[in-house]
Amino acid sequence: MSIALKLAEVRERIARAAQQAGRQPGTVALMAVSKTHPAVAILEAIAAGQTLFGENRVQEFASKRDEVLAHSSGGKFHLIGHLQSNKATLAAELFDAIDSLDSLRLAERLNEAAVRLNRKLDVLVEINIGGEAAKSGFAPDSPELLKLFDAQERLANLAIRGCMTVPPFTEDIELARGCFRQLRELRDRLSVRSGLPLAELSMGMSHDFEVAIKEGSTCVRVGTAIFGERSYSAQHEEPA
Repeated sequence: MSIALKLAEVRERIARAAQQAGRQPGTVALMAVSKTHPAVAILEAIAAGQTLFGENRVQEFASKRDEVLAHSSGGKFHLIGHLQSNKATLAAELFDAIDSLDSLRLAERLNEAAVRLNRKLDVLVEINIGGEAAKSGFAPDSPELLKLFDAQERLANLAIRGCMTVPPFTEDIELARGCFRQLRELRDRLSVRSGLPLAELSMGMSHDFEVAIKEGSTCVRVGTAIFGERSYSAQHEEPA
């Protein structure tokens, strides 16, 4: 099946899940997770009308970016993988948004880079809902998480748009539902505390995005169901 047909199938599943939850399909964005896949696959997806993409590594995307831009008007590319603070400047230059903000120190480095670039950088705060040691993200009860939101004034070039999570992988939909609900409830508390809308909830992947939509996801990250299987050659890779 072509990428275009797979995209159409995923979009239909998103629309159906949204309608079942009493939501408009347009309230849920589809992020095509193109990490480890070549530029030609991204171009095929763009030709099929896909505009939002997720990449896991700064250097990998840097190697594909020029080819993508040379053959298309391009899409929007978000970094969804763990970002080392020493790559913050390059990430701020390459990506339209950083969806994996996982420390106050990284926030400071990204803000410094955004100041130098004279831009407002959209970010999502990554929450490690499952408390897994192999995954990045703030613990839900982390004091540093509250410090991040308290630092809004001095991080003026960062726009915190919401939260993201990669829950523990499970075939048990109810366990996944609980993780998604926890993120939504934490987001609501952080919004009240900070005064920020925090409208975005990035949660749900190929195997569980329907239940994520029913729990309030505004962006589902789908890779395998669009581009096919990938090989995992690095630690801490996120399934999509």
